[in-house]
Amino acid sequence: MALILHAGKTNKNAFKALIVAEYTGVKIELAENFEMGVSNKTPEFIKMNPLGKVPVLETPDGAIFESNAIARYVARLKSYESPLFGSSLLEYGQVEQWVDFSTTEIDTGLGNWYRPRVGLTPYLPAAEEAVVASFKRSMGALNTHLASNTYLVGHSVTLADIAMICTLYLGFSWLLPKSVTSEFPHVERYFWTLVNQPNFKKFMGEVKQAEALPPVQSAKKPAQPKEAAKAKAKEEPKKAKEEPKKEAPEEEEAPKPKAKNPLDLLPPSKMILDDWKRLYSNTKTNFREVAIKGIFFIDSYFIFPITGN
Repeated sequence: MALILHAGKTNKNAFKALIVAEYTGVKIELAENFEMGVSNKTPEFIKMNPLGKVPVLETPDGAIFESNAIARYVARLKSYESPLFGSSLLEYGQVEQWVDFSTTEIDTGLGNWYRPRVGLTPYLPAAEEAVVASFKRSMGALNTHLASNTYLVGHSVTLADIAMICTLYLGFSWLLPKSVTSEFPHVERYFWTLVNQPNFKKFMGEVKQAEALPPVQSAKKPAQPKEAAKAKAKEEPKKAKEEPKKEAPEEEEAPKPKAKNPLDLLPPSKMILDDWKRLYSNTKTNFREVAIKGIFFIDSYFIFPITGN
């Protein structure tokens, strides 16, 4: 039984296993008449992957899902010491490092940027700003590494390069125009060099870069069942007829009595303050004499006359 890959012909994650197979000489056949949304919902497919996701590799000994796991399996099917994993234990670790990086950093960033723009998830400008900043930081790290390396690990194509190029393929084709990728010239050189290698080009064909970022679309709302819509329409007139109950006004607290001022108990003063002010404002000389008269005013009108010791 040949290996059968269940996925669409343009699935970038399926490309990983197919390209690996070209480098290792393993024969893989794509499932005939595979239709996403139909073929992956059948009981036979669900037995291979309970989540119904693609790709899935059907082997004589059982099924494997998750694209990186499938690519690893194919890479070692003929020889456990596959050159696609490097030439030393260190290079093997570095290959695995970049395979993970392509998934957790590049693929995740591309998906988080792409999905809101095409209406698959809600679009929030502030959220996109954070996603783009994080993605460009990851691309910057990749660009720095490629500034002094032709390939991700060693001096030839490894599984790391295959995984990375398949991930970038979606970005360059559907999301990232030249105005974005030009910030990362070493990533550009790396991508266009490898997608034009025969083993990549066989499945990817002539890759064309996106001309602009996808225009922002509103998130798609799930269709409302007809019965639920009718029930909702009947309830709305009833709600309109019902008058909202008026809430009882809150009782106002009685004003608290003001505290009495002790000075209010004194009898009213006889002093005419305006006369006293007029005396002082009109006096130009003999201020001492006027001051004495001022004391007279106070003695005459103040309730407690000024007296000497």
